[in-house]
Amino acid sequence: MLKLTPVERSALRAEAHALKPIVIIGEAGLTPAVIKEIDLGLDSHGLIKVRVFGDDREARVAMYDTICTQLDAAPVQHIGKLLVLYRPKKEVVKESKTRSGKGMREVTIVKPSPSGTKRPSVTKVMIKGNERVTAGGNIRRAKPRQASAKKSALGSK
Repeated sequence: MLKLTPVERSALRAEAHALKPIVIIGEAGLTPAVIKEIDLGLDSHGLIKVRVFGDDREARVAMYDTICTQLDAAPVQHIGKLLVLYRPKKEVVKESKTRSGKGMREVTIVKPSPSGTKRPSVTKVMIKGNERVTAGGNIRRAKPRQASAKKSALGSK
């Protein structure tokens, strides 16, 4: 089980105040599926709230201890039926994509021959992120979005 200093625990309590419970433990209790959901929540958020339905306080405390020991999480706060848990997020290394954002991209344009009897002309062109290829095979810049007269009048105040 992870240990926190009182200062860290206080800061986490303040941060958890605005959170909503992301896992709810029902009548079935602490099933492996619930443990897995709590684990996924801790991986993605780090600090989570769990709501436990049931009136038995000792059972809630036992669940709280079990969750903290099984998932190597720190108990932050236990108020009534709400449990607040913390575990540092795991660093996930994301692989960079070959193409990111709206940079240059290669597009193949196929235009039929004017007479219709010869082969179509195939050309590969690099276009920018703000350009598009029309149905006729021409390259056009994307049009700027229309701005509402009412919204632009409101924003100028």
